[in-house]
Amino acid sequence: MALTHRSTNLLKPLSAAVPFTSSLRRLFSTDDATAITVETSVPFTGHKCDPPPRTIDTTPKELMTFFRDMATMRRMEIAADSLYKAKLIRGFCHLYDGQEAVAVGMEAAITKKDCIITAYRDHCIFLGRGGTLVEAFTELMGRRDGCSRGKGGSMHFYKKESGFYGGHGIVGAQVPLGIGLAFAQKYSKEEHVAFALYGDGAANQGQLFEALNMAALWDLPAILVCENNHYGMGTAEWRAAKSPAYYKRGDYVPGLKVDGMDAFAVKQACKFAKEHALKNGPIILEMDTYRYHGHSMSDPGSTYRTRDEISGVRQERDPLERIRKLILSHDIATEKELKDIEKEIRKEVDEAIAQAKESPMPDPSELFTNVYVKGFGVQSFGADRKEVRAILP
Repeated sequence: MALTHRSTNLLKPLSAAVPFTSSLRRLFSTDDATAITVETSVPFTGHKCDPPPRTIDTTPKELMTFFRDMATMRRMEIAADSLYKAKLIRGFCHLYDGQEAVAVGMEAAITKKDCIITAYRDHCIFLGRGGTLVEAFTELMGRRDGCSRGKGGSMHFYKKESGFYGGHGIVGAQVPLGIGLAFAQKYSKEEHVAFALYGDGAANQGQLFEALNMAALWDLPAILVCENNHYGMGTAEWRAAKSPAYYKRGDYVPGLKVDGMDAFAVKQACKFAKEHALKNGPIILEMDTYRYHGHSMSDPGSTYRTRDEISGVRQERDPLERIRKLILSHDIATEKELKDIEKEIRKEVDEAIAQAKESPMPDPSELFTNVYVKGFGVQSFGADRKEVRAILP
């Protein structure tokens, strides 16, 4: 019974799991429709397009949802750091803390009918698409109940029913797949778009430009999102790119530079991009963002940048703190109420980890599933090609 009770919130999408205090419940019941006008932190910069306005309307409920969703993502990634160091997460592990505004703002502008495909820094995108903490942690620990049955690990989260077509480990390879998703949407005459996310390190990939060329030729509803966290692994963008203005990289394709640390700027930009893509074809969004961890857990992140640089971004541009300040300045919640929500999130994350640890490892027979099409009698031989090791189902 304890396990059943414990998992209730953990098995719900983020926005459905917001704990309300009595004062917040009273506020939301009367003021959900009350618009609050906010302004993006910096203006948008457009390439071959007129940028959207800086002002955007929100509500108390949306502000609280943004706060809780980003706080959950942040806590999940901090916990993943500890699990990796405890050797409960093996292999690669790329954390997203610092970049949460991209996942939350993008999700607020679109629907689950719109597709998202990304690289290996994918945990928070998965949560934004409606994934649960338990599914995330079980996958990270390679357990059977993970979102990819424990076979993908950190880099290969997946949730097709919510339009999330996975994290991908090959640098830049997800972009042509994203263009394929956009082609399928146009072919099916759907009024939906495909977001293909990649980092500044992948922005120089040849396949990206080939795919973008096809998207432009066929006016596909594709949105290429460069999450520019300014370091491709340990290489600063200015050392790797002659032209680091990634929103202009399409040349013949419009682009928009966005403050990726501002959830409302991301929301406004993604809404603008979706409307553009449905009418005119592809567009590039450059999200100016930052990661607090290194490239992966094997990278301390402090050999090619200073600790002062990291702490400076935390103090001046942290996406979660921006939302906190908005909530406090509009008297939507008190500092204590926000801290209580964060305590509740910490408890939920701890319970999700405990539940994930109870999930069994995949059966060894799973090694041969989801590799080949069933029914073709594929056989697996040893290196000498003489001994049949296994007959695949």
